[in-house]
Amino acid sequence: MSAPIAHGGGITAAAAAFGGRPEDWLDLSTGINPCPVALPAIPAASWHRLPDKYLVQSAALAARDYYRSGALLPLPVPGTQSVIQLLPRLVEPGRRVAIVSPTYGEYQKAFQSAGFIVDMVDGIAAIDGRHALAVVVNPNNPDGRSHGADELAALHDRLKGQGGYLVVDEAFGDMESDGSLAPLASQLSNLVIFRSFGKFFGLAGLRLGFVIAAGGIRERFEDWLGPWAVSGPALSLAASLLRADTGSILRRITERHDALQDVLKRSGLKIVGGTALFALVEDGRAGDIHTHLCRHHILVRKFDYAPDWLRFGLSPDPVADQRLAAGLESFDG
Repeated sequence: MSAPIAHGGGITAAAAAFGGRPEDWLDLSTGINPCPVALPAIPAASWHRLPDKYLVQSAALAARDYYRSGALLPLPVPGTQSVIQLLPRLVEPGRRVAIVSPTYGEYQKAFQSAGFIVDMVDGIAAIDGRHALAVVVNPNNPDGRSHGADELAALHDRLKGQGGYLVVDEAFGDMESDGSLAPLASQLSNLVIFRSFGKFFGLAGLRLGFVIAAGGIRERFEDWLGPWAVSGPALSLAASLLRADTGSILRRITERHDALQDVLKRSGLKIVGGTALFALVEDGRAGDIHTHLCRHHILVRKFDYAPDWLRFGLSPDPVADQRLAAGLESFDG
């Protein structure tokens, strides 16, 4: 069994190592909207009954309109992590898989655990005729690198021509909807798109995502997940929130993003990438900065494969901005 991958959000472990109550820490280690939306009312039946087809259909139709997937009805899933685990079933064991990296580590783990040869490539130009499947996170985590829809559509066609599949993870795509491949997905039969619900809406604990893919692929994921994969309350919330006006969410995230950028720049840190929901910093003292902030009960994301990198998520409000600024200002390394 392979070792677990370190992710953001490890407040309990950080508090155990550096003290304090977990609820008093400032968690900037994830790329999640720190200002969760107000929850609409959830019908009692959503809690009481198994989620029937009507509830699944309502969430899927709302997702179709929100993601602009046209003829393709997105499949609700219990978080995109659940379907990453299923991806190896799409292709024959032992084949080569390409993952544009560095990126979210669970893709590599899922394929290697299933016996695939995984090539961690630095760009889509390195994806070639040996690959039965390729994964592109767009925009990418943690560096924010992005690819245009036309570029990815061309990659899909190239992979399809050799019997392969393209997986595009758009978990951080809500703020950059013009770059989404979803409006073209109905024309791309060997494409799989993953969308995250919790990051943008600030409801990661709901464990909800969507798969956008042509009928045959969608049906396979639905079969693999089995009945009642997504809870009734999650489906109910999705149907409501995906149809609501998201303008205030967009404005709030933009405000929080600008505030983070200001704090980091005033601290003299070099921002080398990111998305609307996080910033990537490069600094030779990254490990020491991480430890220093932990001593101030502020958690940011460090990377074992890139010791000069730190990823900063958004603060929830100006008070938290000041807390981060003070922590960085007191660093004398």
